[in-house]
Amino acid sequence: QVTLVETGGGSAQAGGSLRLSCVASGGSISHRCMAWFRQAPGKEREAVAAMLGGTLLDSAKGRFIISQEIPKNRITLQMNNLEPEDTAVYYCAADPTPDCWKAPGDSKMYQFWGQGTQVTVSS
Repeated sequence: QVTLVETGGGSAQAGGSLRLSCVASGGSISHRCMAWFRQAPGKEREAVAAMLGGTLLDSAKGRFIISQEIPKNRITLQMNNLEPEDTAVYYCAADPTPDCWKAPGDSKMYQFWGQGTQVTVSS
């Protein structure tokens, strides 16, 4: 059982930056599918970025950068030039299999989820 805990959410002005972190416990993130999703009020959950073993699989937002820190067993999401439309709850996701390469943006590919962290961007 893998537990994921996100931190780093908060408020920012449009044009600003935030950095989210997701620490995994109960298993190593190396060679796993790891991803960030987000869900805004009244909208479906959507993929932000995904990676497998340090290789980027999908990045729907060019302003956002996903990376991994193996020694700390965590992934991060650097969000730059934020827009009010980026306001959402951001979730970290992981899967013990490498199958996410088939559809890295599909939430059904991920077995484990964090509790989410709120990001609010004001204009």
